[in-house]
Amino acid sequence: MTGTVVLATDGSDLALQALSAGLSLLAPAERVVVVTVIEDHDESLVTGAGHAGGVMSPQEFDAYTVQLEADGGAVVEQAATVMGSRGRGGLRRALLGSVSDYVVRNAPCTVMVTRAAPSSE
Repeated sequence: MTGTVVLATDGSDLALQALSAGLSLLAPAERVVVVTVIEDHDESLVTGAGHAGGVMSPQEFDAYTVQLEADGGAVVEQAATVMGSRGRGGLRRALLGSVSDYVVRNAPCTVMVTRAAPSSE
């Protein structure tokens, strides 16, 4: 049994397929953590920057922030569904996104990056 496995996803169909493919290669994990990244809460949307004023009211910004967090939660939920359906808890930069590349180079633990299998269509 594997200790902790962290699964990162952007919620796209290809990312979910890659999670499923990656999970099929792993032993069951004691703990699985699913993560995603949401857009930064840029307060300059309310306050403005330089000579330009803000483009949102504080209330609109609060609603926007809640929506970003809800969207992130939905991505994590969708990935958790992929995990449940599986029943399992040298790369070059040209082959990886910048986030994957950073994680591979800087993580203090073993990292596996997978991609979805190409469609046979």
